[in-house]
Amino acid sequence: MIYNIRGDKILVTDAIKEYITVKLDKLNKYFERPEDITANILVKVKGFEQTIEVTIPTPNFTIRNEESAENLYAAIDLVCDKIERQIRKNKTKINRIEKNAAKKLNLSFIEEEDNEEEERRIVRRKTLNTKPMDEEEAMLQMEMLGHDFFVYKDRDTKNICIIYKRKDNDYGIIETE
Repeated sequence: MIYNIRGDKILVTDAIKEYITVKLDKLNKYFERPEDITANILVKVKGFEQTIEVTIPTPNFTIRNEESAENLYAAIDLVCDKIERQIRKNKTKINRIEKNAAKKLNLSFIEEEDNEEEERRIVRRKTLNTKPMDEEEAMLQMEMLGHDFFVYKDRDTKNICIIYKRKDNDYGIIETE
């Protein structure tokens, strides 16, 4: 895997880069051609908390995870473990959908017993009447409902949008075309 490691308000030393590289190299076994994949790693500091954000875009999907801890090395361990668990957990779903899906998604899995998987199903379906509104009104509606996200139709663009609350308590918007 190719690594693009950068720091935000922190100098990423060679020792940190080496530790990240060694930990993420363990994920190479899940990809058919790891040399074609670039992992983007952002190391951030906010107060006493150090955060590592790992994004691995592949041709058909993106693997992303973020972890924070007071110790950067602990955050690196946590994020690497979570990404590996994420890949292993979803391999069963991918293989269940289509027998050759692993090849299509550029993944090669080592066959192993995975009893962690619980059968997931849709238990509720809602129909939304999306009235046109601006971002401020959508944010207010979301807060009034006590939800982490809210779907609405943008008043200006007429596109369907999703406003969501981020971990840092700011907001994000996903807009459809």
